[in-house]
Amino acid sequence: MRSRLLTRGLLVALLILGALAMVFPFVWTLITSLTSGAGLSATPSLIPEDPSLDAYFTLFGTTNFGRAVLNSVGLAVIITFLQVATSALAAYGFARFDFPGKRVMFAVYLATMMIPIQVLIVPLFTQMRDMGLINSYWGVILPSTASAFGVFLLRQAIATVPREFDEAATIDGAGRVRIFTTIVLPLIKPALATFAVFGFMSSWNSFLWPLIVLRADGLKTLPVALASLQGQHATQWDVLMAGSVISILPMLALYVFAQKYVVQGATGSGLK
Repeated sequence: MRSRLLTRGLLVALLILGALAMVFPFVWTLITSLTSGAGLSATPSLIPEDPSLDAYFTLFGTTNFGRAVLNSVGLAVIITFLQVATSALAAYGFARFDFPGKRVMFAVYLATMMIPIQVLIVPLFTQMRDMGLINSYWGVILPSTASAFGVFLLRQAIATVPREFDEAATIDGAGRVRIFTTIVLPLIKPALATFAVFGFMSSWNSFLWPLIVLRADGLKTLPVALASLQGQHATQWDVLMAGSVISILPMLALYVFAQKYVVQGATGSGLK
């Protein structure tokens, strides 16, 4: 009994230490943003001596950061909606329809997840240039419309929905569209919420492609605007950390809101 309690106590202590190690960078970011004129060489202190919001006022008062936040929110919402819609439709097709070469097509589609974005930048940039979409929001949206990961995740979720539901609805006179919208989608809400969170997070944190496509200052997204706050010779670290805090808040709020669905979706779809 004593050895079991000791083992459990050690596990709890390790979990607490791990949690503190993960939370500390976020706490340090918040503290630095509240310390006027703070630098990375300053001695760490969990309690700022003279907390101030000057960094936040400087961030929104002297830079175009507010516009960058709105740009990121708009792009993330649009891209997430399109990815969820296209992935759900494709996943339903792979899960419910039988056609020649389905398994090979699905395997090839999933294999695209192993291709790094750096390999696709040149051909994507050439396509967007030929279509006249450079320095346009559509140049960011169109390449992100489809998601192989979303198709895989939602296909796994749809596969858990019994086909008998489809057959019963067909007997009642429902078509494929009605079955998809009124039966399948409501039953895979956790997986949809999970993918929506992942899709929003991926779009929100996207840096390289928006940096290449969006060249005008008014079109910059939040990660690109954050990078521009770091100067070549000197950096206002309190202002930079204030921008980092602003970038974290939407994702934190979204995950807290959808945490229950994310856990259910990850469990039900077999995602690890």
